Amino acid sequence: MIYFDNSATTYMYPEALDTYVKVNQSFFGNPSSLHKLGTLADNLLQQSRKQVADLLSVSPKEIFFTSGGTEGDNWVIKGTAMEKRMYGKHLITSSIEHPAVSRSMQQLEKLGFEVTYLPVNKEGLISVTDLKEAIREDTILVSLIAVNNEVGSIQPIKEVGELLKNHPTIHFHVDAVQAVTEFNQILLHPRIDFLVLSAHKFHGPKGVGIVYKKHGKRIAPLLSGGGQESGERSSTENIGGIAATAKALRMTIERKEAARQKELAIRDYIRSFLEQYPNVQLFSHEEGAAHILCFALQGVRGEVMVHAFEQEDIIISTTSACSSKKGEVPATLESMSVPSEWSKCAVRLSFGEENTMEEAKRFTEVFKQLHKKFNIIQK
Repeated sequence: MIYFDNSATTYMYPEALDTYVKVNQSFFGNPSSLHKLGTLADNLLQQSRKQVADLLSVSPKEIFFTSGGTEGDNWVIKGTAMEKRMYGKHLITSSIEHPAVSRSMQQLEKLGFEVTYLPVNKEGLISVTDLKEAIREDTILVSLIAVNNEVGSIQPIKEVGELLKNHPTIHFHVDAVQAVTEFNQILLHPRIDFLVLSAHKFHGPKGVGIVYKKHGKRIAPLLSGGGQESGERSSTENIGGIAATAKALRMTIERKEAARQKELAIRDYIRSFLEQYPNVQLFSHEEGAAHILCFALQGVRGEVMVHAFEQEDIIISTTSACSSKKGEVPATLESMSVPSEWSKCAVRLSFGEENTMEEAKRFTEVFKQLHKKFNIIQK
């Protein structure tokens, strides 16, 4: 099987899975308990927190564990709104955010908050000038996805960070779920206040997320209860999952440059191949993320293409795993002014470090066969 759906989820590193199993067998105590089993579990929790913090070059006190990227985005956005509502009710985001962000914003609009959705150009990028003009005295949050999950566009995080240096009271939140292999280029900016990651996007377990919360920045808790995670995120910590996440993040960051170069070579090989076809349209820009390539074959719906490749043991997806079963028009492509007759045909390839050039060549061979087949059908 050829797996080209890494943006939906990645396989767990065997080493991370081994850690998950061993920790759940040997460190099963509740880290909030006073007895020695609880102490052992808490020690491992804090070791994992420190490892993640060191990898991100931040303080362990700034790292919080959640159930995933969706919870992290919800927490930062709604927590900011609750904490800062006395100072303003205006939030800014883009028109191509993950639903964890866009639907959180829509909920807040129903509660009386006002949201500005920045438009994007045909490459899926916001304008920093548009952002500058959108900022108001009552703006409390700017929330942007670092790497778009549908087309791979990389937002100008550094430039936004520079702009927001002049607005220190505005929270700056970055959804970095798809951005681990792009880390050095876009994420290490000191103006970022909140950063959200999800373990299963970098070969860790499902159900574990990371939120970086800069020291001194306050948001209201989303979950109330026993006061875990320094009172910021109540719920008994998933020690096995957190330890496995720390290991997976370390391995991913250690391998990211080699992985990125491999993904880039595969993406560009397939991209060059697809550019030969006049009835194929590419939606991912060359300057976008190395691991994502979105395209459409004219007249062939995305779900049809997905199942056609699946019959050849090649796994791809429509533009977003979160909405693929709902038959929705891809929000990102709509915002990029892609006509619906093209966007409904869009599919996404997303690569990982385990993919090979031989798999890319196999993909092109199958595409040739399918292209011929679908052309005959359409005629």
